[in-house]
Amino acid sequence: MTINKGGMIDITEKKVVERRAVASGRIILRKESISAIAEGKTKKGDVLGTARTAAVMAIKRTSEIVPFCHQIPITDVKVDFTLGRNYVDVKVEVKSLARTGVEMESLTGAAVALLTVWDMVKYIEKNASGNYPSTKISDLRVVKKEVGL
Repeated sequence: MTINKGGMIDITEKKVVERRAVASGRIILRKESISAIAEGKTKKGDVLGTARTAAVMAIKRTSEIVPFCHQIPITDVKVDFTLGRNYVDVKVEVKSLARTGVEMESLTGAAVALLTVWDMVKYIEKNASGNYPSTKISDLRVVKKEVGL
């Protein structure tokens, strides 16, 4: 395998195999935001449905966002959310038949899902001065990566 200085990694000689990656993350929100999401009462509509769609869109465009990622075919995506007392967790699973892994795609999907949640409830999250003192995205990570399933 040859590494291009300052560029993409040459994956020409690698075999096309099934690949899977799972990423997760969390957004901390006020209890009022969690209630609005759970009850479907936000001004912008279905928060989790929109965040799921945003994640899929981001996954498919990862190579356009992250400069040295290869463009790869995505064969399956699963996006799951868990609502807690003051948080939303997301888990994103991505599969591909490719020469390179899908961990960047799963991370991108999770990050964009969380950003979408923030965008859709930010009017609830703002304090009197327009800031977000308790809103926080955290724990973005690759949970699992598998090659040659």
